[in-house]
Amino acid sequence: MEVNGAPPDVLLQHPWLPVGISGCQLLAKIWFGDAAYHILLTDMSCVWEERMDSAAIQRRSQELNRRLRAPVKAFFSHLCEVAQPILSGSGEQADGEAQISLTRREDDNISIRLKSELAEMPFYWEFRCTPAPVTLVCTQLLRPLLAMSRLLQRQVGQLGGLLVKKDVEIQDYRENGATLSRERLQTDVFEEQTNRENFISKALPLVCSEQQETLGFDDDLQQLYASIVAHENTRALKRKLSEERSVQEDPPATEEQDLTPSLGVGSVSESPEKVGEQSHKRTDATGATKADGATVQKSFDRPAVRPSSKPKKKKVGLFR
Repeated sequence: MEVNGAPPDVLLQHPWLPVGISGCQLLAKIWFGDAAYHILLTDMSCVWEERMDSAAIQRRSQELNRRLRAPVKAFFSHLCEVAQPILSGSGEQADGEAQISLTRREDDNISIRLKSELAEMPFYWEFRCTPAPVTLVCTQLLRPLLAMSRLLQRQVGQLGGLLVKKDVEIQDYRENGATLSRERLQTDVFEEQTNRENFISKALPLVCSEQQETLGFDDDLQQLYASIVAHENTRALKRKLSEERSVQEDPPATEEQDLTPSLGVGSVSESPEKVGEQSHKRTDATGATKADGATVQKSFDRPAVRPSSKPKKKKVGLFR
């Protein structure tokens, strides 16, 4: 299995379609690009996938068709014409002579072999599908199904509440003298719990028996699946744009900041003469020099000296 193929969001937009191959009922997701494809198959017991890019398709075509020396684009359109109708469950084949078979292997892989004619020569192809990773199964099947289940459950709750309101409305009509023109139109009062129990007891056996025979979604569920997928893609795109915008707005932190201005010391480019002139600008009443910048700078260079009780002579600095 090659790592290249359709981006996850592209494959996600394709529906799950029921497919029957060699008596095996499957659900399939397929994507065919210009010279690449990605397919997903499941029998509700396992999920298989295969994704191939142009280089991998070229190698397999030479392996299965020794006499074929054409580039990928020369025969890939023929492969799409033969494989897409079969894997989409339409049952229509562009090539009437095309043959297909499915084989389950002992290593839990499956292979789908195709045989057709290309330019009056036999053309062979084989889809070699391996078990799909859990993350892909959750993204493509589990999460959309759970979202569909929650959405349908909310719809059932809203419909139940609407039926209760309708019963109240009908009862008001009856109390005010309204009657039905035909007795067969009369309905029982809606009891939500009783209705749920009756529905499960009657519908569950039918659904389970049908699931053994056919897989797939009807048109309404396909539309619901597509709506949920489109909504999730929109949310993911907005979240990605928001993250990119926040990264652009935050300025990069400087690795090193110059603390010299905050200490009151001149910049590094200043000469020692200028530093000396600044240190003699302010003096106290006794004539002792108190240079702001020079004093702070000296405190970092050497420990502070305790002042002596005896007055010292004024020392002349290096800079006048």
